[in-house]
Formats: sequence, C-alpha cells, structure tokens
Amino acid sequence: MILVAGGSGVLGTRLRALLADRGLDVRILSRDPDRARSDIGDRVEVVAGDVRDPSAVAHAVAGARTVVSAITGFGPARDGSPRTIDWEGNANLIRAAKAAGVEHFVLLSICQAAPDHPIELFRMKHRAEEELRASGLAWTIIRPTAYMETWLGILGAPLIDTGSTRIFGQGKNPINFVSADDVARFVDLAIADQAMRGATVEVGGPANVSMNEFVETFQSLTRAQGNVGHVPLPMMRVMSAVMKPINPAMADLMAAAVVMDTRNMAFDASETRGAYPSIPVTRLADVVQRVYANRSSAPLQPRQGHA
Repeated sequence: MILVAGGSGVLGTRLRALLADRGLDVRILSRDPDRARSDIGDRVEVVAGDVRDPSAVAHAVAGARTVVSAITGFGPARDGSPRTIDWEGNANLIRAAKAAGVEHFVLLSICQAAPDHPIELFRMKHRAEEELRASGLAWTIIRPTAYMETWLGILGAPLIDTGSTRIFGQGKNPINFVSADDVARFVDLAIADQAMRGATVEVGGPANVSMNEFVETFQSLTRAQGNVGHVPLPMMRVMSAVMKPINPAMADLMAAAVVMDTRNMAFDASETRGAYPSIPVTRLADVVQRVYANRSSAPLQPRQGHA
C-alpha cells in the first residue's frame, strides 16, 4: 500500500494516476474525501484526515509500506501555512511512518530549500528534510523547481478567462519551470527503484525563462492577446507588509513574488536529466498545448525558442 498525502494537488493528482495505472494499491489522505473520490472514482482508497492531526495521520499511515508527502500550505486559498503544513504536517507524517514501520518515505521538497532562504516555504521544506533524514526511515527527497502547470493557472488562465493578467515585478528574472508530470514520474521511479533511497534529487525543466517570456509563450500558442500588466516591486513590498496581519497567506505570496523577481531562480537540470534518461523532458509549449488546447479560440501553433 502506498499512501499519498496531498493526493489532490498539482503533483498528487498526476502521481496517483501513474501508480493506479501500474496496478498498485494507493491510498489518498484528504481533508475533503468526497471531493477526492469524485475526482478519482474507485481506483484508489480515500481516507479523511488533516496532516495537522497526529491521530488522523496515524490512522492513514497504518498498513502502508510507502508514504509520499506532496503536501503544502503555500498559496492564497490554503487553510494553513508553510510552518503548519510543510514542516509540522510533514513531521507528523514522518513520526507516524516511523511508528508504523513504513519501509520508504518520499518527500516532495523544493529546489533551493535552505535554512536561511528568504521565502518561508523553502525554510520549512528544509526543516522537513532534516526531520526525515534524522528519522531512521529509508527516504528519498525530490526537490522540483516551479511547476509549469501552477504558473499557467496564475498567469495564463486569466488571459483566456478575463482578457488580462498581471506579472509580479518586472518579469525579467530567469526562472526554471518544470512540468508536474515529469516530477510525478520521478516520484514513481523513486518508489520502484531502491537505488534512489537516500538520494536527494533536484528536478528541473528544460529551460530558464522569465515571467515575461512565460506569458509570451502562452500568448503565442493560444493567441490570447489580452492585456499584460505589471505590479511594481515597491508596491509588492508595501502590500506584503500591509497585508501581513490581515491576510498572512497573501502577504507571504507577495513576499515570495518579490524574491522570485530579484533572486537567482535559474537551474541547470542537465545533470539530473542525464542520470535518469527514461523520464521525458516536457517543454512549456508541450504543457500549454495539452492543458489549454480546448480553451483557446484558435488552433495552437508551435513556437520556436526558449519554451
């Protein structure tokens, strides 16, 4: 039995499908089990529970041989925070897995996770990594860069739905984006291949692109030629400070956006990709074609260049 915590998220939905397609027994830990069942039908087991509740976590982990944690408390609509989900929630999962005799724990962390990173999410993911390494469990840590699918929803979808979108900052800073489908395949391989135990694998996409280039690729392929605006960095810093006591999640998003527009977010994925040649390298253009083909008003056209 494989338990996937965070099985309804961007990564989790893809992973559970891969595992179910291989005929493996999969259990999803979800705070909204009815919604999870409506998405996946009868192919996997769904149990209700919150990673912040140790008793619920212990119940979900019971009988599992492998635990995959794809949880996160980062985002504007999250009921939680990086501290309560990405660190404390993962700590609950790790302790429960240890007590239940789980054979292997796979943690979805993040590229550049570090104890002194300016973004709280990265600091909390690092704390979870340290907790896992000290647990005595067999482990694999997967550190992906930013998901293409997530940022297409943030930057691309509004162009089709409302005719406009906003880029946080100047949008000129190169950032590495990876498809969640590729990351799911890395997790699937880590479950199957014992040689990946004890490994920290940093997974990136084929290119480093700026937010401006990201949106340009989307527009070129979908012909969604709406208005693209920019939120100035000084305004983002003010918004982050003002919103902190009112809406901490949104304040954290603004602070993270400042960092993404000013910090080195590039990554060279060639070494990891060379070590795992069986996993396809998905381009941004491939994801746009797949996800947004039915939503564009004109046939999608291939685009040459960075995507």
